[in-house]
Amino acid sequence: MSSIRKGEASESASRPASAAAFEALYDEHFDFVWRSVRRLGMDEASVDDAVQDVFVVAFRRMADFEQRSSFKTWLFGISLRVVRSHRRTARRRPTDPLLAEPAAGGPGPLEGAERRQAVEVLDQILDQMDDDKRAVFVMAELEGLTAPEIAEATETKLNTVYSRLRAARKIFEDGVKRHRARDERRRA
Repeated sequence: MSSIRKGEASESASRPASAAAFEALYDEHFDFVWRSVRRLGMDEASVDDAVQDVFVVAFRRMADFEQRSSFKTWLFGISLRVVRSHRRTARRRPTDPLLAEPAAGGPGPLEGAERRQAVEVLDQILDQMDDDKRAVFVMAELEGLTAPEIAEATETKLNTVYSRLRAARKIFEDGVKRHRARDERRRA
C-alpha cells in the first residue's frame, strides 16, 4: 500500500503539506500511471498530458480517497476515466501523424527494435478489444491487480470483471496466434 494515506503528508518548513503530499504521490506512482495510461490506448504524443491530468485529479481528490481499495487501484480508476475522456476528445479533432515522437530505443539497436516490435504487437492486439475489456486486461495481466481491485477501480461487479477478462484473454490469445502465423509465413 502507498505511503500516502488520507490526511497524511510529510510537512516541510518551506512547503505546505499539500505540495509535499503531491510530490510523494507523483514520485511513488508516476511509472505505474504512465504505463497504465499508455496501455489503455493513449497515443504516445498524448501520454504525458494524460498522466499530468491523472495526477491533477488525484491531487484534487486526495481527501476523497476512502482507503476501501489500494491507492494504486484508486489511481488506476482515475487513469481509466482520464484516458476515456482524452480518447473521446481526440476523436473529435484531427491529428497530425508528423507530430508523434518516435519510440525510445532500448540498450542497443537490435534489442530496441525487438522491444518496439513487441510493444507494437501488444498495442495492435489491445486495439482489437473494446475499452472495457482492454481496461480489465491491462489491470489484470499487465499490472497484476486482483479481480476485486479491478471491480473497485472500474466500478463494476466482480462477475463482470471475470467475464470481461475471459473474453479479453481470448482476444489476446487469438491475436498472438495470428501474429505468429504471419511471422511463420514471412520466414517461409
